[in-house]
Amino acid sequence: MSTISTVITERRSIKRFKADPISEDTILNLLNTAAWAPNHGLREPWRFILFMGEGREKLARTLIDNPIKGPKKKSPEAIRENILRIPIHLLIVMQEDPRQKEWEEDFAAVSAFIQNLQLAAWEQKIGSIWKTGPYIYSPYVREQFGIKPGEKFVAHLQMGYPEALPEARPRTPIENKIDIIK
Repeated sequence: MSTISTVITERRSIKRFKADPISEDTILNLLNTAAWAPNHGLREPWRFILFMGEGREKLARTLIDNPIKGPKKKSPEAIRENILRIPIHLLIVMQEDPRQKEWEEDFAAVSAFIQNLQLAAWEQKIGSIWKTGPYIYSPYVREQFGIKPGEKFVAHLQMGYPEALPEARPRTPIENKIDIIK
């Protein structure tokens, strides 16, 4: 059994996944675990769009047809191949509160949710990477996925069993980033 400290320090962002499918039940269980993220007033400001199996074709088609292209202009074939090689694509959307304080609290809660999800998945040997490409701002993409005005497309989480584990990248010791006032 892994400790939470071990799961936190061993988690990596995964870029290459095995083709092995992940069941819908597994994803729903992970989402239900992640929902225990702290969130002010239990507003639960998140919702999700899950692409798996044949549903990944809709994601691929939308990103191919998106008129706003990112800095890396990939061919339609490369976009489709990339989408289809990853077993799970989860879009995470936040309801935007017009009040600044609540908006910031909600964004923090959604970010905590995503971290919980990544850690719960890692504990089950499922890797992920949090993507925020230019397409998350595209009106076309938003319309295709039913992301309405007043909602923020926070993340495109790609998930699957890791093909390879990247090496850990060093972190700055906290002692270099703390002011202690006694």
